[in-house]
Amino acid sequence: MKSIALGQYYPAESPLHRLDPRAKILLAILYIVCSFLCKNILSFALLLVSAVVLILLSRIPMKIIFRAIRPILFILIFTLIINIFWTRSEAEPLFEWKFIRIYESGLYNAAFMVIRILVLIIGSSMFLTYTTTPIALTDAIEQLLGPLKKIHVPVHEFAMMMTIALRFIPTLVDETEKIMSAQKARGADFSSGGLIKRAKALIPILVPLFVSAFHRADELATAMECRCYHGGDGRTRMNVLHYRPSDILSLLIPVALGAGIIVLNHLGIGYTM
Repeated sequence: MKSIALGQYYPAESPLHRLDPRAKILLAILYIVCSFLCKNILSFALLLVSAVVLILLSRIPMKIIFRAIRPILFILIFTLIINIFWTRSEAEPLFEWKFIRIYESGLYNAAFMVIRILVLIIGSSMFLTYTTTPIALTDAIEQLLGPLKKIHVPVHEFAMMMTIALRFIPTLVDETEKIMSAQKARGADFSSGGLIKRAKALIPILVPLFVSAFHRADELATAMECRCYHGGDGRTRMNVLHYRPSDILSLLIPVALGAGIIVLNHLGIGYTM
C-alpha cells in the first residue's frame, strides 16, 4: 500500500521542486493535453522522451517511480490484451489461430495506449505529488480558483477539504497496515481463497479503520475549533506565492512540446492511429 503515490511528497533539490505550485498545476494540465495529441510513432516517441526528461529533472530515484507504476500493472496488462486481441483491421493478420487474430494495428495501438497511461502517471506524479507538498498544492488550487469567489463559490473550504484529504492518505495507509498486521497476528488470512472469501476477510479491517478515521476527524475538528478556525474570511498566509520568470518560461515548454507533436502528426511517418 505504500506504493500509492497520491499525497506522498519526495523532498529533493531540483528545478521541478523549485517551481511555483500554481505553475505546476498548469504544466500538468498542458502535459496531459499533449499526451492526447499524439497520433503516430514519432509523436509518441517524443512524448516518451519528455517523460524521461521529467524524471531526470525531478532527481527522484527510479525505484520510487517504479513503485508508483506497480499498482497499475494490472491496468497496463489489461489494456495490452484488449488492444491486441480486439483490434480489427482490413489488412492481413500477423497471427491467426481459430478465432484469435492479431493485426499490426493492434500491436501499435496497444503500445501507444500503454505509453500514454505511463506518461500520464509519470507526468501527474512529477508535477503534482512527488515535487509538491499537499499544502502547497491546495494553496495553489485555492488561488487559481480565486475568481470563483465572486460568484460565492466556497473556494477556501474546498481547498481546506483537499488539504485534509491529501494529508491523511498516508496516515490511513499506515493505519491500514497496522490493522492488517494485528489481524494476521491473530490468524487472519488475506491472501488465500477466492474473491468472495478475500472480500469477507477485509471486513475486520474496514470496521476498525472507519472507527479510527472518524476518531481522527473528531480530534481534528476539536483542534481547529480550539484555534478559532472559522473559514477563510480575513485569514492571512505565512508563505505567499509569487510567480518568478522561471515559472512563466516553464509554461512555454509544454506549449512547444504540443507544437512539436502536432508537426510530427502531420508528417505521418510510421503507423498513425
